[in-house]
Amino acid sequence: MSRIGKLPIKIPTNVDVTNGNSIVEVKGKFGTLERTIPEIIEVEQTDGTLIVSVKKDTRTNKGLHGLYRTLINNMIIGVSEQFLITLMLQGVGYRANVQGNTLVLNLGFSHPVNIDIPNGITVEVIQNTTINIKACDKEQLGLFAAKVRSWRPPEPYKGKGILYKGEQILRKAGKSGKK
Repeated sequence: MSRIGKLPIKIPTNVDVTNGNSIVEVKGKFGTLERTIPEIIEVEQTDGTLIVSVKKDTRTNKGLHGLYRTLINNMIIGVSEQFLITLMLQGVGYRANVQGNTLVLNLGFSHPVNIDIPNGITVEVIQNTTINIKACDKEQLGLFAAKVRSWRPPEPYKGKGILYKGEQILRKAGKSGKK
């Protein structure tokens, strides 16, 4: 058995989990998520907890066991609390704002960068340089944050770019000049 996979998942009171034909659906305060699981994975629901198990213990099945237990746990956390990623803009003139369903970034290019915000993701800009991105689907949230960050990844010489909150940039020395 997988060490992660055998841990039980506690279901909060405001979350409803339905386990159908190889589909797990989770409903909560912030939305509904569903995921198709392989036939080798079994999900049992007993009074407030979920237990994920595997039909046959092979090497690949152990990996899938832990993976799907974590995916189901992330679904439950997402619909009950939501996930948050904070991006920081560092650079002179770097700004962000939200216009309707579009995130507009000024990143030193000759034009503003417009990024469409997908359904299920909320974006909030604080003081023009801090972007809070919230979603109940952790996978979609990380993908959108990486898409925003890909426009100006942090560079090692001046530390400018779009950084995750708390990220440390390993700085390099610049040119040493003439001797």
